Amino acid sequence: MERPGPSDGSDVSGPDPQLAVTMGFTGFGKKARTFDLEAMFEQTRRTAVERSRKTLEAREREEEMNREKELRRQNEDLEPTSSGSNVARACSKSSSRDTSSSESDESSDSSDDELIGPPLPLKMVEEPVNPMEEGVLGSLPPPLAEDVEEEDDDDGDSEEEENPVRKIPDSHEITLKHGTKTVSALGLDPSGARLVTGGYDYDVKFWDFAGMDASFKAFRSLQPCECHQIKSLQYSNTGDMILVVSGSSQAKVIDRDGFEVMECIKGDQYIVDMANTKGHTAMLHTGSWHPKIKGEFMTCSNDATVRTWEVENPKKQKSVFKPRTMQGKKVIPTTCTYSRDGNLIAAACQNGSIQIWDRNLTVHPKFHYKQAHDPGTDTSCVTFSYDGTVLASRGGDDTLKLWDIRQFNKPLFSASGLPTMFPMTDCCFSPDDKLIVTGTSVQRGCGSGKLVFFERRTFQRVYEIDITDASVVRCLWHPKLNQIMVGTGNGLAKVYYDPSKSQRGAKLCVVKTQRKAKQAETLTQDYIITPHALPMFREPRQRSTRKQLEKDRLDPLKSHKPEPPVAGPGRGGRVGTHGGTLSSYIVKNIALDKTDDSNPREAILRHAKAAEDNPYWVSPAYSKTQPKTMFAQVESDDEETKNEPEWKKRKI
Repeated sequence: MERPGPSDGSDVSGPDPQLAVTMGFTGFGKKARTFDLEAMFEQTRRTAVERSRKTLEAREREEEMNREKELRRQNEDLEPTSSGSNVARACSKSSSRDTSSSESDESSDSSDDELIGPPLPLKMVEEPVNPMEEGVLGSLPPPLAEDVEEEDDDDGDSEEEENPVRKIPDSHEITLKHGTKTVSALGLDPSGARLVTGGYDYDVKFWDFAGMDASFKAFRSLQPCECHQIKSLQYSNTGDMILVVSGSSQAKVIDRDGFEVMECIKGDQYIVDMANTKGHTAMLHTGSWHPKIKGEFMTCSNDATVRTWEVENPKKQKSVFKPRTMQGKKVIPTTCTYSRDGNLIAAACQNGSIQIWDRNLTVHPKFHYKQAHDPGTDTSCVTFSYDGTVLASRGGDDTLKLWDIRQFNKPLFSASGLPTMFPMTDCCFSPDDKLIVTGTSVQRGCGSGKLVFFERRTFQRVYEIDITDASVVRCLWHPKLNQIMVGTGNGLAKVYYDPSKSQRGAKLCVVKTQRKAKQAETLTQDYIITPHALPMFREPRQRSTRKQLEKDRLDPLKSHKPEPPVAGPGRGGRVGTHGGTLSSYIVKNIALDKTDDSNPREAILRHAKAAEDNPYWVSPAYSKTQPKTMFAQVESDDEETKNEPEWKKRKI
């Protein structure tokens, strides 16, 4: 059976009827239909453009008709009845597009002595308007005025959009009591459901916005790093793990409930080249999760290295970055972070430099600015903007600087007069990338710590918030919640929000009333419930007391008269004043009166007749070899000396 070729116009791979009948199904061998996605998208785009054009033309025609109607109505109201025909003629001339300019000039010359209508639209009028006529006829038609008002409204909206200060959510606040010491770490999961705080008191506390009430109490508190201060807390990009960086040399990763997932290994401090060790050998400063790769994070330490890790491999770091001065000497990094795309690693060092590496090239930094901040001051934070082109650094020299990584030769802007006294004072960008936020530190009793807002475009100080009478150490602006979290030096964590601009977060727990403590929760000692005290194991209660007493009377144990107390040392196995202890019980049962005055020989010979008649132990063994019992004869001492040899006697 021959198949038609391509010239026939039929499908070459069409179904074989005979094969379809043999196999028992039809449609066998059909070629899959292919779709040209680019052609489909282009067709969809053309359709959308055509529909938009038609809608726009219809809207313009409708507006033009409304404008003509309004123009005619005003002409009828303003002109006297005698000039109605002229007004109608003028309106018809202004509305018709086919009328020539010469005809319009003739009509205007012929009616100079009469009052004419309002001026023609700007597109059709080229001559100046008579001020007397303008005073008589009034202002422009209302449609034009409405257009101007709409433009003004649009300008107002654009001004509101351009003013980022109006988007700061600071109308309401709640206070979370972490402890009495500095809150040195803050972390929010990506969804914004849980907040975790850490401080100088070694505690890490978990706060659940959906589960809290107006009492604002943490639902869990733990000390993951024992006696080390918490320096940094950060949720992973998936929200299921938390990176805990403390004053020790080993970073930890815990899950959402506080259970340890992994702990980084400690390196060998006696090896000179830090790249040959498996981990950090000195105190940590901070850490950061990779924004794209799950399970990868980074830490920096006093051993002059920045190391990347993987959660699956805690026994050795993934890579090592060693910051160096321009002379090649090692320098300690004080803070580090990833770029938004995760391709760059930035670190600020104690000599005031900022060094940026390519994540895959650990030898030489891609950017190196040696005098970013004053040498000897600890730069406490570097962070990238959301668009990934700008880097902000918070220096220990009381400055905040903005850098463009595309031209990393000088700072874009610099702001001074921002005192800081903590090595973890940080800064952050607003969700729309238009503001930069940082905190200030104060001495105790010398004012209040502030949260300062700078505009990114001009770097002007546009807003301030007085937080409390202590330093502002940590600040965090969550992009999804649009809420600002602040950690202070007096053990408080504050959350700022706006009911109309913020989402969820603190709004969930504020509306919940504080629950009253149950009576069982106020007891100082917990109940100890034994199995037999539960209802399912409890014996059934007797309804009649008389029947139960009759049953107890028949019971020999329950009806036994208790022993009277013994006043004295005790007699007859009864020990006086014995308690319920084991020793007293043993003494009671052992110290019995077993006085026996009988002769032991007589007691043994009492059984001689029975043993002779029915031997059991010794006699059966000798019944065949020694039928007759023979006992050794015992001689006296004199007879023994007679039988002794002569040499023994002489010796004696």
